[in-house]
Amino acid sequence: MMSLGELKPILATLVLPPAAPLLLALLGLLLATRKKTPGLLLAFAGLALLWFLSCHAVAVWLAHTLVPQYTPVTAAALKSGGVQAIVVLGGGVHPVAPEYGEAQSSPAAAMRLRYGAWLARQTGLPVAFAGGMGWGAADAQLLSEGEVARRMAERDYGMKLRWIDDRSRDTAENASLLRPLLQKDGVQRIALVTHAWHMPRSVMAFERAGFTVTAAPMGFMLPRRNGVLEWLPSGDGLDASRLVLKEWLALRIARP
Repeated sequence: MMSLGELKPILATLVLPPAAPLLLALLGLLLATRKKTPGLLLAFAGLALLWFLSCHAVAVWLAHTLVPQYTPVTAAALKSGGVQAIVVLGGGVHPVAPEYGEAQSSPAAAMRLRYGAWLARQTGLPVAFAGGMGWGAADAQLLSEGEVARRMAERDYGMKLRWIDDRSRDTAENASLLRPLLQKDGVQRIALVTHAWHMPRSVMAFERAGFTVTAAPMGFMLPRRNGVLEWLPSGDGLDASRLVLKEWLALRIARP
């Protein structure tokens, strides 16, 4: 029997775009066989919602409306704020990368690690990485995200990760499993690196685990193209809307 954690990625897929608008449209088509006008209106609403959520401008609006915002941090602020370590959160793995012959970090995880490495060079602070195998990890994934990140940090940035949590499956476990590792070295104050849209829930999780957190967001949701293209549907726009809505729902669930 599947655990609640294993059900999370399945339930999230069903309630978020593109599945949710498509299911709404399908329901409308089924209804139209008995009640034509209401059914067709419902189907149209589902397709219109899918178009709407596929526009990058909508994703940007959702990000700034639904998710609390954090401003970029500076190296000087980290030094003066007494931060003891930089914590980088995982963001996924490509379990099979034939061109490299081994697993690679996803674009999101690679962006986070790159920024963490940049902050480490600017501040001289040690770096921790949190990421195991997520609840929705592919069967082909043999290496934890922490191990993939360790290799990437050493090969691409010449940086050794001081602490690695390679067992966590979600953001809450990132915080709870990393806590004892850092606590052994007396680390209490951290700079937390993750995408801006993921930061509010991450800060909440790490503060609940007992850390004093300075947010170090990156990958901000901002306009990318000219005005017309921002309002045309695209795969990038749909993915961005989905990420924001997922965080909004997760925040609603995580807050007491």
